[in-house]
Amino acid sequence: MSAMRGTALVIGVIGFIGAISAGAVEPPVYPGKEWVAVEPAGAGLDVARLGEARAYALTGEGSGLIVRGGRVVMAWGDPKQRYDLKSTTKSFGAIALGLAVADGKVKLDDLAVRHQPSLGVPPDENAKTGWIGNITVLHLATQTAGFEKPGGYGRLLFEPGTKWKYSDGGPNWLAECLTLAYGRDLNDVMFERVFAPIGITKDNLVWRANQYREKQIAGVARREFGAGIGANVDAMARVGLMMLREGRWGERQILPADFVRRCGRPEARFADVPVDADEMKVHGKAPPHYGLLWWNNADGTLANVPRDAYWSWGLYDSLIVVIPSLDLVVARAGKGWARKAGAGHYEVLGPFLGPIVAAAGAAETKRADGGKSPYPPSAVIGGVEWAAPDTIRRQAKGSDNWPMTWADDGHQYTAYGDGWGFERAKGEPKLSLGIARVEGSAEDARGVDISAPTIEGAGDDARGQKASGILCVDGVLYLLARNAGNSQLAWSADHGKTWARAAWKFGTSFGCPTLLNAGKNYAAARDGYAYVYSPDADDAYRPADRMVLARVPVKRIREASAYEFFAGPGGDGKPTWSADVTRRAAVFEHAGRCFRSTVTYAPGLGRYLWVQRIPPRGEARPTVGAGNGLAIFDAPEPWGPWTTAYYADVWDVDPGDTACLSPKWLSADGKTGALVFAGEDSFGVRGVKFEVVGVGGR
Repeated sequence: MSAMRGTALVIGVIGFIGAISAGAVEPPVYPGKEWVAVEPAGAGLDVARLGEARAYALTGEGSGLIVRGGRVVMAWGDPKQRYDLKSTTKSFGAIALGLAVADGKVKLDDLAVRHQPSLGVPPDENAKTGWIGNITVLHLATQTAGFEKPGGYGRLLFEPGTKWKYSDGGPNWLAECLTLAYGRDLNDVMFERVFAPIGITKDNLVWRANQYREKQIAGVARREFGAGIGANVDAMARVGLMMLREGRWGERQILPADFVRRCGRPEARFADVPVDADEMKVHGKAPPHYGLLWWNNADGTLANVPRDAYWSWGLYDSLIVVIPSLDLVVARAGKGWARKAGAGHYEVLGPFLGPIVAAAGAAETKRADGGKSPYPPSAVIGGVEWAAPDTIRRQAKGSDNWPMTWADDGHQYTAYGDGWGFERAKGEPKLSLGIARVEGSAEDARGVDISAPTIEGAGDDARGQKASGILCVDGVLYLLARNAGNSQLAWSADHGKTWARAAWKFGTSFGCPTLLNAGKNYAAARDGYAYVYSPDADDAYRPADRMVLARVPVKRIREASAYEFFAGPGGDGKPTWSADVTRRAAVFEHAGRCFRSTVTYAPGLGRYLWVQRIPPRGEARPTVGAGNGLAIFDAPEPWGPWTTAYYADVWDVDPGDTACLSPKWLSADGKTGALVFAGEDSFGVRGVKFEVVGVGGR
């Protein structure tokens, strides 16, 4: 790195977007003793915009590195000069917590007194509150424990979990919990397990002795999490790259990936807690963008920065910024930037992060439609290319819906609504729910109506039942019908000719459910469960603020008592489930725009593809036609985390009421497929190509 000294040195890298050749994706790059450094243009970054960020950074002097694809694309100052990182130390503390969780030393929901019996005392008055015994490790890691700001033995101001207040005292108690759990100096633990493996030396990073409490606890050095680490931007960027790679460094998994992801998002259970009144003046409404001792942009406070961005942040604006969707890491330290009187807490970051994101603007706009999507761009799917509108093949005019499943006999089965299907004469009564078989490829698809009097119905709009989801598993077709108060399950063991209905119905939410499809006869499923997605609403005609998810063992899909509802991530970041529907949590959020959808797993991409119709903003009861949008969100698991593969507030053609990626017509490599959609009240088929820029999979 000696060649990188200097204030205005510009260097670059061939990043993950520019590394695609003949469909191959370059393996992850990590630095050795030195970073690889090449030109920004090769990484798809605009050097002028990066220069704007650097110029702003240098108003506070100091040093910085911008890294894309594991290589440095811009640097300034001296990358070897150590700076006092102040509260960025808290984010290092979160990394130590991740190690302890992985080692089984602590759990996030543990009561903290289990690990530090003297928690909160002194001062003695804290013991009189009756609150100390209720403080968990998670409270200490999310600024919700209730301790005042100073890092010594401060007062407990409120009952844990009821408010948010930025504190050094709470994180310092967390440091003691981990020190006692290991029985070792955390500096030694971190150098052994994290710093040395990623190339950080004791010349690059030092952790001072505790300045606020006794120097030792139980015979070992007592460290701080509130502050105390001094490091250079080389070390900071290495930490950021490890976080970007979800805890991995080369062949070594240093931190659990689930834990790293959790650091970068707000804690759902505390996102709505009030902020301490005095704290509002400093940090504003922080809980919706604060995670495990890392700040984030999940609530979009920084409008021009992806929502998956997260960062450490210390006094004097020391920053380690991680933006997974753009494969970016930024490290900066120096003097603090000038603040405007009355400005929001995040406002000072805008002139620095905004130009960096804008430098990658072409890729971001291609993926996320200029930031209108509620989720960050996909790191796997770099873009979606639709076949020209004049290539769309339309059949079954006058019919809509068309959820699709790939059955054991090699055909696809679907259901239509408010129409005549493929073969019924226009003079006959329309069916609100009809069944059909689809034969052939996307280019020569042929629909065949199936006479199914045991499920067929009449009545247009909400007056008749309609299929919103269909799945074939073990040779049996399962169908979820909406407009049934709220929805009802039916099944057929003879490929759609005869049907039986469940005696029970979803009575809460799940008014427009769809069933996850994964390969032929559900053979590509990740486990033995069927997954049901729906807007969190009691009918199919009004948009919701969020989507909800249920699962059921495929062997028990007909039993109401076997269904479990997604209840949010647990202490280990893994999904939790509850048989109580009132405990359902959001699996996806998009205020006022969660509407009809379908979900298909693409084995070639290792991603779950959620096709959603995006209704016009503010419409209480959206209608079909031009002006509706379409989006495809992707995730490595049925419950997320979701990113944006494609988003259009207004699609170039009418998407109809529902759209579905055909599970049969997805290519083996996942790069091509066909969308079946109900635009112009028909069975429409439109080709689609996915630009693959990363590696998916579970």
